Amino acid sequence: MSAESAATRWDAEAETFDEAADHGLLDPEVRAAWRALLLHHLPAPPGRILDLGCGTGTLTALLADEGYRVDGVDCSPEMIRLAETKTAGLVGVTLLVADAFDPPVEHDAYDVVLCRHLLWAMPDPGTALRNWTQLLTADGVLLLVEGRWSNDVGLSAEQVVAFIQATSRAAELTRLTDPIYWGRAITDDRYLVVSLAS
Repeated sequence: MSAESAATRWDAEAETFDEAADHGLLDPEVRAAWRALLLHHLPAPPGRILDLGCGTGTLTALLADEGYRVDGVDCSPEMIRLAETKTAGLVGVTLLVADAFDPPVEHDAYDVVLCRHLLWAMPDPGTALRNWTQLLTADGVLLLVEGRWSNDVGLSAEQVVAFIQATSRAAELTRLTDPIYWGRAITDDRYLVVSLAS
């Protein structure tokens, strides 16, 4: 899918995107679960985080609330418009309409690159990961939330771990089976991969 086609697709989904429990984090218990999961793996604030495929800015806002400086990137102008509304008044937030595959941001600058449900949509996941790791500081952390969903779309955990290991980085896998993250019980494969420099 071209960047232009992706932007059109996600523009169309923006208005209802937050209705999914794990997208909008509107349920306080679901929000608290994601907050705890992410903070467990993040360096202490005020680190600099790049939220790739930030969508409507839910995680951008959550992490900015915790004192991080967060740059959100999404190919969809409509998603970024909603993210601007959601993050209005928050300190340290920058939002950019751009292709997350090779985003036009500073290299060697981020303490964390965070991507949620994005790698599967990249035209070349291996190259995307190599691009993203170049954005990290020497001891930066790559956090990927991905899945292989019941409609047979996505990437297996093993595929993602292999892609990361091909960049000569370590990969720690945690399967996210608890319904608290999704607002319901799941039967497909959803997981977090945390990657540090080897």
